[in-house]
Amino acid sequence: MNSLADYFHTDWEAMTTSDWIGTILTVVIFLLMLGVYLYALRPKNRDSLESRKYIPLDNDELNNGENNGG
Repeated sequence: MNSLADYFHTDWEAMTTSDWIGTILTVVIFLLMLGVYLYALRPKNRDSLESRKYIPLDNDELNNGENNGG
């Protein structure tokens, strides 16, 4: 068990500012992705997400000139 603890040992004092930024950013992105996954996989959100699943593929509004800014 001691070798496993040595394998995962981190020298916190030797970490640079870039190391801390990377570590914090990784944890924040992980938590945000976990929240998105939980939101998307909740059964009560299924109907609202299913009704909007083809929005990225729907080009009818752009082709008709409704959203072209002019």
